[in-house]
Amino acid sequence: MTTPTTGRPLAVVTGASSGIGYELAVQFVEHGYDVVVAAEDAAIETTARDLRRDGGPEVHPVRADLATPEGVEQLAGAVTGQGRPVDALALNAGRGAGGDFVGGTDLADELTVIDLNVRSTVHLAKLLLPDMVRRGAGRVLFTSSIAATMPGAYQAVYNASKSFVQSFAEGVRNELKDSGVTVTSLMPGPTDTQFFDRADMEDTRVGQGKKDDPRKVAEDAFEALMKGEHKVAAGSLVNKVQVAAGKIVPDRLKAEQHRKMAEPGSGD
Repeated sequence: MTTPTTGRPLAVVTGASSGIGYELAVQFVEHGYDVVVAAEDAAIETTARDLRRDGGPEVHPVRADLATPEGVEQLAGAVTGQGRPVDALALNAGRGAGGDFVGGTDLADELTVIDLNVRSTVHLAKLLLPDMVRRGAGRVLFTSSIAATMPGAYQAVYNASKSFVQSFAEGVRNELKDSGVTVTSLMPGPTDTQFFDRADMEDTRVGQGKKDDPRKVAEDAFEALMKGEHKVAAGSLVNKVQVAAGKIVPDRLKAEQHRKMAEPGSGD
């Protein structure tokens, strides 16, 4: 059974129960999109209730663990079950794991980072992009990170995962440059979300430092997505400068800089 069209475009946002993902969903709703919002936690139902307005866009919550293939298939099935084309896809779900790789972090946590940040991004893109390409229309946003530009001492797996997402987004963008489908990568810096708590990084300099407003990050991301820009260093001027500097600073110096910010206890 398919859902009758509302005449509004449809967006899909992953990792939408909080932080940047929630604010991206807000942007889509405020600009007249119906939205499928997804996350692994029960808060996604609250997100949907918060976003709904009488007579406004429809908001469909999907609770699915995208760190598993089954969760990705569940979300893709819910999206295709709408019986409507996807006009915008925001692949935002991700998580981190802070600490020293040898002896400080759990392998299970790091493999979950890879499964969510890398594998699920590829899996969901593989399932949902072909229809966009067949129609010759659509917008895709990959949430990368400023972390993609530097080796991540004390956050080695996370930074590597975001380097993958950044490279993947740029590669797919090039492949689709004549297809009518645009690809934009979002590169936020430290943002005021639950990320640092969940990554066990609250005692670090970066965890205790100044952070960008997730709403501002989402506004910058949405604007860039609508313009079809290939990437956006969203948030503060500091983040934009760091992304620019990352092109010329040697990796060994960037790794040392990252160490000072992410080393456990560095915020004490």
